[in-house]
Amino acid sequence: MKENDQIVSLLTRMEENQRKALETQEKQLALAQAQLDRSNQTIQESIELQRNSVARQKQALAIVLPLVGVLLLLLVYLLFKYPIL
Repeated sequence: MKENDQIVSLLTRMEENQRKALETQEKQLALAQAQLDRSNQTIQESIELQRNSVARQKQALAIVLPLVGVLLLLLVYLLFKYPIL
């Protein structure tokens, strides 16, 4: 009988340890999932910021390039109108 009680006690402790291990795994899984969610959110924000940046660069180029062209034409005009000896 004593041996059976020891076996039952041992099995009970093993079961408790397995439950604790499962609880720990569930907590770690929840933590990992939360970190993954935060990471995905950060990535999405980064992508959105990059898209905004590219759109602003396109707008700036649409303004700056024609302006540079006009300034170059004015420079060429002035060089021909007032030639340097």
